[in-house]
Amino acid sequence: MQELIGTGVALITPFDAQGNLDLKALKALVDFNIENGVDYLVVLGTTAESATLTKAEKEKVKACITAANGGRVPEVLGIGGNNTAAVVAELQETDLSAYTAVLSVSPYYNKPTQEGIYRHFEAVAKATTKPIILYNVPGRTSSNMAAATVARLAADFDNIVAIKEAAGDIVQAMELMRQTPEDFLVISGDDMITLPMVLAGGAGVISVIGEGMPAEFSAMVRLARAGHNEQARALQYQLMPAIDMIFEEGNPAGIKALLEHRGICTDTVRLPLVSASSGLKARLGDFLSDF
Repeated sequence: MQELIGTGVALITPFDAQGNLDLKALKALVDFNIENGVDYLVVLGTTAESATLTKAEKEKVKACITAANGGRVPEVLGIGGNNTAAVVAELQETDLSAYTAVLSVSPYYNKPTQEGIYRHFEAVAKATTKPIILYNVPGRTSSNMAAATVARLAADFDNIVAIKEAAGDIVQAMELMRQTPEDFLVISGDDMITLPMVLAGGAGVISVIGEGMPAEFSAMVRLARAGHNEQARALQYQLMPAIDMIFEEGNPAGIKALLEHRGICTDTVRLPLVSASSGLKARLGDFLSDF
């Protein structure tokens, strides 16, 4: 899956000041990212506030991104949840022809055992022929997908091709690389440890800061993959303050505040999320001015 190597970005859903979809801003965001070197787009992930979008809004978001992209870079679609039957039904009912792969999060809230996680993704893998990227994010799901479970899934299902690993644990990431087949992609889901993961053998990143600083973050990943470690490290250390700041008051409030400074969209988010504080917005503005 060469299309999934490098920098993918988890696109936000821009809203206007009244909280309605802003498709003009979404098109601008897609252009901004592609023109600044990102390798692929992730549609309707957590960062898109997909939990608070209606079905009709999701269809508008998908259509807008695909039209704006115009086939320039691959697209990955987020389809996941904690009701296995509902995820299977959505996969079977969705037109996936525009997408290179599906990103599917490990079930949240239910806190399944490792066997439960395995059987969930067994059902997901059997529901579609599309390549599947597993998504492990224990901070949101309250359960960790163990490296052994991922290795078992990778061995048993040809269309389980990658994992977005967002446990923030470099040792677990290395175990994933050690235990899975050579062509299985371990993708960072944690902006702060993307560089060490890539240097350890990771395929790249699905990033949040990457959509706000696409030229710099995608350059860092390319440099690391090419073995230019000193230049990659220099970019990493320049970007670290912004990575901390955009997650300080939750995602995507922080990245939307940064994108507002860049003139791409408003910082509006939907409840139960709230916009970044004025203090955080000011610090993000100072960072961009100094960068």
